[in-house]
Amino acid sequence: MLIRCLDTVAAMALGFVMLTSTYVADDPWMNEADLAATFTGATLEGKYRSDRSFSEVYRKDGSLEYREAAATIAGKWTLEAGAFCTIYDNDPSGGCYRVKKVAANCYEFYFVARTKQQARAKPGRPSWTARGSVLGKPGNCAEQHNV
Repeated sequence: MLIRCLDTVAAMALGFVMLTSTYVADDPWMNEADLAATFTGATLEGKYRSDRSFSEVYRKDGSLEYREAAATIAGKWTLEAGAFCTIYDNDPSGGCYRVKKVAANCYEFYFVARTKQQARAKPGRPSWTARGSVLGKPGNCAEQHNV
């Protein structure tokens, strides 16, 4: 009886591990290591849901430069609790985003928090915001911007 019970517990534990592993493997979001490898030192060109174009330079020192039409805004970028945060100097429009790689050089950004602290403590439900490609890498998602 004890052996049968232990076999059942072992089978349940193995099933849980397999289920958990499958869930993690199916996670659509880029992890912090992938975000850092993709965006450190890169320039992203993209469009918002409204079809408004932008570009953003993510420097190796954590600073950034956002450009849209004639406007240029400086700020900082960081990785917080799996989110990619772009916080601008003297401008509240930045935030933290979960990022999904949807093609070889096409990334979708989903807003989850206005601040780094909120991303760590209580991120919101991801909401699609923009799509972009890394400048200088093969392929892009320019033709896919309208979602």
